[in-house]
Amino acid sequence: MVTFGSCFARHLGPALRKHGFTWLETEPPPHGLSRESASRFGYGHFTCRTGTLATPTALRQWLAWALGDETAPADPWVAGERFFDPFRPTIEPDGFVSRAEMLASRQQALRSLRRAIREADVFLFTLGMTESWVHDPEGWVYPACPGTAAGRFDATRHRLVNLSFAQARAALVAALERLWAARPGLRMLLTVSPVPLTATASGHHVVTATTESKAILRAVAGEVAASRPVVDYFPSYELVTVPGFGASRAEAPAAGETLFEANRRTVSRRGVARVMREFFVAHGAAAKPDGPSSRADSTGDDEPLDDHLEDPHCDDAWAEAFG
Repeated sequence: MVTFGSCFARHLGPALRKHGFTWLETEPPPHGLSRESASRFGYGHFTCRTGTLATPTALRQWLAWALGDETAPADPWVAGERFFDPFRPTIEPDGFVSRAEMLASRQQALRSLRRAIREADVFLFTLGMTESWVHDPEGWVYPACPGTAAGRFDATRHRLVNLSFAQARAALVAALERLWAARPGLRMLLTVSPVPLTATASGHHVVTATTESKAILRAVAGEVAASRPVVDYFPSYELVTVPGFGASRAEAPAAGETLFEANRRTVSRRGVARVMREFFVAHGAAAKPDGPSSRADSTGDDEPLDDHLEDPHCDDAWAEAFG
């Protein structure tokens, strides 16, 4: 199994490995790097260091680059003497020392993604949002608005695209068809992140924007899964946002209880645990196997690589910089 998508998808890979599934990690951290440093530099979050891919258009873009259909732009964002990858602005928190180093790192990620596609049996993708920033006229999709995590915003070149149902569906279908062309028989598991938008550039209230975004993504995931036998949908979104969904009578939540932290955005540890428990029950692996099963065991710690649910380096969190 390989995992990509929004910030919420970061919980899935290490949990899969702990429960006996083969989570393919094609770009592991350098030997000896501490767990904290590995997480800070984007290792162990997804199968490889793509950073967050919150929209189906971002997934389609990275697949096109990895499989040679398109060439990724080579120009970095520059801040002083440091160089940032516009499409992974938080993967190297302090920037790269040169343009060449940035490009070499990205090529490594693209090679790792290509390997993941060719070796995967199940491709798990978590849809996060419909809002994205793109470059005009080329249409490149950024994971965060230029000028937030890095770079500089230019109103003549950067514009907001809030995907409609038709746009999101078309991008997801195109991504899936490209995956199947490269890896016939690949099975796809779709989820929708329960994490709300932390801010919106749509001009609407963030609650309204979140509701619209999640409704579109949920409808797209449902329609695509229903129309293709090798695609399935798992209700991560519903398990966190719908009180009592999937819970036994004994587990029914008290009035007003929520599976979010006090900030109403971060999914609580209980919420994540509930999603993962139901996932493993549904797939016949409810009990954690005995013995070490994750890379983190080599450090004497049986927790997933990244046990921090709120990530200040997550691309989505930088939306707060809009103010």
